[in-house]
This record gives sequence, structure tokens and C-alpha cells, in this order.
Amino acid sequence: MIRFGPAGNCDRFYEEGLKSSPQAPAWIAAQGLNAYEYAAGHGVSIGQETAEKICAAARENAISVSIHAPYYINCGSPEEEKQLSSINYLLQSARAVTWMGGTRVIFHVGSPGKRSRDAAFSDACKVVRAARIALDEAGYEQVILCPETMGRPSQLGTLEEVLHLCRENDRMLPTIDFGHLHAAGRGCMTDEAAFDRVLTEMISVLGYDRCRNFHSHFSKIAYTAKGERQHATFADLEYGPDFHHLAPMLKKHGLEPTIICESRGTQADDALIMKEIYFSLF
Repeated sequence: MIRFGPAGNCDRFYEEGLKSSPQAPAWIAAQGLNAYEYAAGHGVSIGQETAEKICAAARENAISVSIHAPYYINCGSPEEEKQLSSINYLLQSARAVTWMGGTRVIFHVGSPGKRSRDAAFSDACKVVRAARIALDEAGYEQVILCPETMGRPSQLGTLEEVLHLCRENDRMLPTIDFGHLHAAGRGCMTDEAAFDRVLTEMISVLGYDRCRNFHSHFSKIAYTAKGERQHATFADLEYGPDFHHLAPMLKKHGLEPTIICESRGTQADDALIMKEIYFSLF
């Protein structure tokens, strides 16, 4: 089953008088959506009681829950302290998403800083492997780590790097952020062929069965020569990418991902637009 939903709570959620994340699953379902990515980019501060309320509401409303781990994870750091902190942030995220009844932890791999990209990525691979072992030892074998493609060439997280990480462990799935790919490539995702190439490469590296339900982020993104500048909305017609180019390629390959919309304040509204575009093909 393909799923569409917002990252965090959009502006309209609060404008309608709602205040807390345990209210989100019912509200999301009422919009006609079926996925929710809890935003913990600034730290995993959610307590067990609140997380379990989200879990109960998500189950009642058939909402799939994932979590975005803290943005400051840097698996590519050469410093042992930062590497251990990154593993700990992933453990915190795994615990929280388990409380919420979900299994997917989305995370940014990190940055090379002033080091060579090869050295930083080598360290990142080691740290992610250590994190996977730490999750298993802590009882989170069911949790799936989902490294994300990034929006700036200076960051770790090209499509090739993300697929390499996932190929190393069968309990990892890629988070293909098509807006990030578009921004990192300075506006490269302009037609169906561009999306087809990404999906084809993913399937070639990881296999169709594993990729069928991959994780995805989609939003329009403003970018500069250095890559991502900021997320936009579907109403911002000057920016890309365009979901009309992705939807037919998902149908072509028979893929049914979870697609999380990260539009700037209109993520639920734009997720619904994507759902309508996709199902108009059938």
C-alpha cells in the first residue's frame, strides 16, 4: 500500500485549534492521508506516555508512523565522542518510534567537514554498522534505519552513498528525498526520465522486493549553487521538482513507498495533492 502524509504538524493543524501530536493521527486520517513522520530533528524529547498516545491514535486511524532523528547526527565525524553521540541519538529515536508503534528511523548521515569525502564516508559506514548492532542489542531489531539523500553536495548522502549504506545491511531502507536530489543537482529532476533513473538505480542496487516500499520525502526546494536553501510549497510555482513526473514512474515500476511531504507549513495539504495526482493514474 502506498502511503502519503506530513512531516510534523502543518500550519492548518494548529489553525484549527489542535495543539499536540497525539491529536495528529486522527486529524491526518480525516484529511484522507495515512502516514505521519514525527519530527525530532532538534532532539528526541518525547516521553513514553505521549508517544504511546500517538501509538494508540495511529492504530485506531490506520496511520503509519516514522520518526526523523536529530539533524545534528554526524556519522562521518572522526571524533569518537561525536560518533558515539550519533549512535545514541539513533538509539533514542528507535526507542521513541517503538513507543509510537512505528519502525522507521530517518536520519542524515552527516558531513565530511574539512576531511576527504572518502575518509568521512568510510567512518560513516562503520558508525552506521555500530548503530545497527547497538539497536539489536537494545532490543530494537524491528527498527529500520533509513539514511536520507541530502540537498547539498557538501553533505554525505548522495544517492550512491545512501544505497551503499543500505546494501550493507538488509534492515535498512533508503529515504529518497527527491527535493534534495533536485537541489543538490541544481535543478536536475525536471522530467520523468530523471525520476526513472533514480528508481531504476535503487532497484538495481537493492532489488525490487526490498525497494517496493521504500521511504521517501517530497517537497519543492529553493536552491543556490551550493544546493538546498529552503523548503517551499506546491503553490511556489517557480520551484521544483514536480510530483507529476514521479507518480507515473512509481506506477511503471510497481512501487508503493511511504511518501512524506516536507513542504513549508503546507505539508498535509501538499501530501493530499500528491495522493490525488497518484491515484488519478488508475
